[in-house]
Amino acid sequence: PVADETPKPDSTFMLKAVRIAFPDLFVAVQFEGKGPFNYRATALIEKGSENDKIVLAAIERAGLAKWEKKWPEIKKTVEGQSQKFCYINGDQKAYDGYEGKMALTMSRPKESGPVLVLSKNPKVPLTAEDGVIYGGCYVNVKAQLWAQDNDFGKGIRCSLITVQFFSDGESFGGAPRATADGFEDVESVENG
Repeated sequence: PVADETPKPDSTFMLKAVRIAFPDLFVAVQFEGKGPFNYRATALIEKGSENDKIVLAAIERAGLAKWEKKWPEIKKTVEGQSQKFCYINGDQKAYDGYEGKMALTMSRPKESGPVLVLSKNPKVPLTAEDGVIYGGCYVNVKAQLWAQDNDFGKGIRCSLITVQFFSDGESFGGAPRATADGFEDVESVENG
């Protein structure tokens, strides 16, 4: 039932200055070319940090709100399984930047509308053409955890709401961000 998938308002949270991986924020994509179209991204979080504590507390709120006394038992069956639990130990994945971090996988269905993507100034939205958000940069994130209990099984999912650019970081696995650093004005140089 759809009601089982409705996110609970008390499970909304903010993360500050987390590194973003696999940001599909402007165009909804399918997972491995199959299934529904979603906007998505992964937040890489320092273990034991304030951000880590915020996510863990939101997971507990979502699980308890859905399953009450059954939550500790259900948690044991889904925790650590990336197909059922949105918050996993990054050491389980062989991706740049994941080692030693927790990875929070977030998505937003295409039919829910696009993710709001903001510049450092929250009154200035960004577009894909701005080229500001890339895998490896640091962002602030607003998201919402919810408990799934439907025909697809039980799990803990995270809905992506808003991403705000925070600062540059080393680009993951791709070309570095294009800049004019190191170039001089060559207009006055004559061809010899």
